[in-house]
Amino acid sequence: MNQHIEIEFKNLLDEKEFRQLIDHFEIEAARFTSQQNHYFDTSDFELKNRSSALRIRKKKDRYELTLKQPATEGLLETNQAITAEAAIAFLKDGTFPEGSILRLLIADGLDTAAFTCFGTLETDRFEFPYKEGVLVLDHSSYLDQEDYELEYEVTDAKAGKNIFINLLETLQIPERKTENKVKRFYRAKFKD
Repeated sequence: MNQHIEIEFKNLLDEKEFRQLIDHFEIEAARFTSQQNHYFDTSDFELKNRSSALRIRKKKDRYELTLKQPATEGLLETNQAITAEAAIAFLKDGTFPEGSILRLLIADGLDTAAFTCFGTLETDRFEFPYKEGVLVLDHSSYLDQEDYELEYEVTDAKAGKNIFINLLETLQIPERKTENKVKRFYRAKFKD
């Protein structure tokens, strides 16, 4: 089972700030890669109610099933490579892929037959090592919306936060409270 603690800092950007970061780090547009996140939950939102999330990420011709659950610090992320056939069966027929994530959800008392895909978010992403972590620039599209985001993934929360805040201050980008992608997706899908 592939598990790790995910500690990341996020900041929503406007398009001008996104372009500013591209220029600052001299990133060529061709270096961005596309990925799709397909989000799953039960009709009663059992995962959302547990502050958890489940997705299939398609990147090039690879598929990965990911379960994110709350941890003492950050999120416990469990990843499992799956075949294209398993991904399609889950997306179209609700057939949950065999493996460690299925076993974790069953152990938590969840009915894995009740999961369904409630939407897809597409992201153009560029990530690269930066100081003590990985800096990520994302341009995401979902439900007739788009947003821009800067993420900083680290292993040391205190040092990572200082580096992230310093970068924002250096580039004069305001710090914004930023929800993760699945929460933003939920908010857009179920807005009143």
